Amino acid sequence: MSPQYECILVSRPDSGVVLITLNRPKVLNALSSPLFAELIKAMSDADQDPSVGAVVLTGSDRAFAAGGDIKEMKDADFSSMYRNNFLDNWSFLSKLHKPVIAAVSGLALGGGCELALMCDIILVSPTAKFGQPEINLGIIPGGGGSQRLAHAVGKSRAMEMVLTGRLVSAEEAERWGMVSRIVTEAEGGVVKEAVTVAQGIASKGQLAVQAGKEAVNAAFEMTLSEGLRFERRTCHGLFATKDQKEGMTAFIEKRPPQWLNA
Repeated sequence: MSPQYECILVSRPDSGVVLITLNRPKVLNALSSPLFAELIKAMSDADQDPSVGAVVLTGSDRAFAAGGDIKEMKDADFSSMYRNNFLDNWSFLSKLHKPVIAAVSGLALGGGCELALMCDIILVSPTAKFGQPEINLGIIPGGGGSQRLAHAVGKSRAMEMVLTGRLVSAEEAERWGMVSRIVTEAEGGVVKEAVTVAQGIASKGQLAVQAGKEAVNAAFEMTLSEGLRFERRTCHGLFATKDQKEGMTAFIEKRPPQWLNA
């Protein structure tokens, strides 16, 4: 029986694809602890399901997620934050094996921006706005915003966003390389396009997809020479899989491959 959630919606819009929708519309999908617990559960289930090849994460037209739940955090103090290692579980997305595609419309602020940055691919509607406005609350990002932004857009732009709280439009985010591309309603909408991209990924062999994700992510953790060695060894390792034999045989025989994910 599928889990019952209060803060998110989970569906299967296409073969091999799970769609997770943040669903706290009255507070613009503010990222409360209960919501995050449900998100971790749904993401973990999808990651462990062999029938799933990719995940799409979205919110509403007004907001992907407008940040953390301020009411929940207002009376917290240092000792409780430190003792409970607040926000440590926010890195869970970066540990998933399967690709996660963010489909962002409206506001992606604070924790919402950080959540999008943890995804592997970000597609946006023209209404998307990104920002790290924590400075206006007397704090700074705590869920990876300062670190992932610096990798994504460079030091100067990350500094401007973190120190001023300025919001960044979809056009700027695309120009800076923060997102993959803008998807208009004329093109079918960002969620539909994200599902199409996810289905394309899900149609590939899962071992190669997982290896490709690991190789790209390694570029952010390793030197160039270490990353090249990691990529090469990972490529070599895929020659021990049945999918490599099937993929190359199918190419020579001019037929679609039948992936075994083995």
